[in-house]
Amino acid sequence: MAAISSLPFAALRRAADWRPSTATAAVSVSGGVMLNARARRGSRSVVRCVATAGDIPPTVADTKMNFLKSYKRPIPSIYSTVLQELLVQQHLMRYKSTYQYDPVFALGFVTVYDQLMEGYPSTEDRDAIFKSYVTALNEDPEQYRADAQRMEEWARSQNGNLLVEFSSRDGEIESILKDISERAQGKGNFSYSRFFAVGLFRLLELSNATEPTVLDKVLCCSKHQ
Repeated sequence: MAAISSLPFAALRRAADWRPSTATAAVSVSGGVMLNARARRGSRSVVRCVATAGDIPPTVADTKMNFLKSYKRPIPSIYSTVLQELLVQQHLMRYKSTYQYDPVFALGFVTVYDQLMEGYPSTEDRDAIFKSYVTALNEDPEQYRADAQRMEEWARSQNGNLLVEFSSRDGEIESILKDISERAQGKGNFSYSRFFAVGLFRLLELSNATEPTVLDKVLCCSKHQ
């Protein structure tokens, strides 16, 4: 299994076009270069999401404008280009009718963001950009950070066998994973995304679950809980 730190951004983009054969999502991402800030320029067209439950969601242009209003300092183009593309893609995830926030998704996004911005000149600005980015999506940046940290701390105390047995155990994180598993099987809102996939792989990486069969066992366990 490739370490999360070696996942290329292009591979993450391709992962969004892949769909798992089971209700619980998985993804196989290969690559051997550090995540970097190179990406093609996003489309300039205004993309509208499908309205849900009578609500009209903001447009991509609205979300981008919210970000620019919140963070007014110039961002180097090598970072700005990929941030704008990520923001457009996450906007479409965020306002999809089946979207529901969960800590695995948060862990995946935080992992991608932190690696993307690892070499940013100012730590203070990097944190401010993160807050403006998440706030522009009408979500809570503090919740993202707190949930990602909780998931990482839990994963470090696990191993492959414990991960496989999560559905038969009690605990705060185990309950979160059970809820995600149930929703992925059609018992609630669930929308597969690249950030969710990266979050899963990050859990495996931190728990030192390096055997390729562990992910399959986790998914099988989730499916039959």
